[in-house]
Amino acid sequence: MKTTLPEPAGLIEGFEETYREQSARFSGAGPAWQPVHTVYVPADQVTATTVDEWGRAATELLHEHLFSPGELPALCGLDPDLAAPVHDRVRRKLRSEPVEDLRIDFEDGYGRRPDAEEDRHVESAAEAVAVMARAGTLPRRWGLRVKSFADGDPVRSVRTLDGFVTEVLRRAGALPPGFTVTFPKVLMEGYLGQFAHCLEALEGAAGLPECALRFEIQVEAPQTVAFLLRSADLVPSLGGRLAAAHFGVFDYTAACGLPPHEQRLDHPVCDHAREIMRIAFAGTEVELADGSLAASPASNSAKDVHALWARHARLVAHSLSNGFYQGWDMHPSHLVSRYATVYAFHLAHYEEYSARVEAWEQRREAGGGVMDEPATIRTMTAALARADHALSDPAQARGAP
Repeated sequence: MKTTLPEPAGLIEGFEETYREQSARFSGAGPAWQPVHTVYVPADQVTATTVDEWGRAATELLHEHLFSPGELPALCGLDPDLAAPVHDRVRRKLRSEPVEDLRIDFEDGYGRRPDAEEDRHVESAAEAVAVMARAGTLPRRWGLRVKSFADGDPVRSVRTLDGFVTEVLRRAGALPPGFTVTFPKVLMEGYLGQFAHCLEALEGAAGLPECALRFEIQVEAPQTVAFLLRSADLVPSLGGRLAAAHFGVFDYTAACGLPPHEQRLDHPVCDHAREIMRIAFAGTEVELADGSLAASPASNSAKDVHALWARHARLVAHSLSNGFYQGWDMHPSHLVSRYATVYAFHLAHYEEYSARVEAWEQRREAGGGVMDEPATIRTMTAALARADHALSDPAQARGAP
């Protein structure tokens, strides 16, 4: 064909460098395994049997108030045809792997304590981790939440982190896989670089490999949302240490001036904040996680337990429909509604997506008037990968990356 420009390549000066930067920032890799939840337990309450205790408590609630799958559709809003397979999966999950991600909390759930008391709880929590690691009961993802630098005492925060890592290394002999640190209330962007520097220094002093210590930030204030939008270089500036961003619903809605009865995950201001998080971390390998429901059953009556499950299931479904595949669980009862809703979400369209992807790969029509675009196929392929991770056999779950 005839063209007008003599040499287009000469007009695109610097393309190679820009393309290399794009490839480095936005990997385009498919979704890796990500826990469906993070369970937060105050540091003074963590023992080597905590995970087992949560599993037993959730199982007892399931057996007492949801022994058969018949009530699942009404409680969790799922297709009646999925009730039996979902119920069976929940039962098996609670028995074999009730907690996928455990966070030992030294922040809001723990509160301010005298230094000597917090030091003692650092040691007892590290011992619990070491015992679980030896017993094979330590969740695939685990770690601690330190106090915020925004509270004005970063030394206490770093001391807890240092002591915890040091004690785990001493008692377990190595840092078990899956470790991460939660860094809350990041009101100033500068705190991120300062905390990353502390992690790097601790790695060197403890003889750990580079980037063995990674962290997740909590998005809990409008100030954080503001700097996420303006800081295009945030993720690369942290040298691969930023693993995830978790939304903190109660601090965020309080900072926005919402009254207590409107401090909920499905409030529009929370949807807006999550959308900013999605934009800020789009295309990166930073995981996104939603917040929690700060409620437990009002009593052990079937009415109150079912009400809690229904309420929690609606919020989990809202998160999933908005592309947030992980959230916080604060009470053993949440495990039932969490897993039931997650399994139903992934099973509902699994066969449909598989058939449409197969039709695309075979260059034939999917049928039913569907005309899939390449972007839709990529989305369905990613959805199938997430479903495979979430629906993996609990007996084989610990073999996942």
